[in-house]
Amino acid sequence: VQLVESGGGLVQPGGSLRLSCVASGFTFRSYSMRWFRQAPGKERELVASISSGGGITNYADSMKGRFTISRDNAKNTVYLQMNSLKYEDTAVYYCNCGQFPHYWGQGTQVTVSS
Repeated sequence: VQLVESGGGLVQPGGSLRLSCVASGFTFRSYSMRWFRQAPGKERELVASISSGGGITNYADSMKGRFTISRDNAKNTVYLQMNSLKYEDTAVYYCNCGQFPHYWGQGTQVTVSS
């Protein structure tokens, strides 16, 4: 199992970013996927999840209406569109497969700052 996140960066409050995670080593289209984040000094928290076919999505309360998770099974990729970013969204973002919960990528840093 390999997960490679990208798309992070420095953005001003109110800005947007689109994160990507390319997966390999398993049958991507068969499993749900999730995005987590970890801020400095805090525990890793679940941001959003998406079912194997993409038809069911769930979000943490603080992300509802601002973040959108999606996937492209032909590209083995899951995305996280983040809009209206806030200072408190600063964190390292990771993707994860629910079937293989112990496998993590290197993450991608998102910094919201003016």
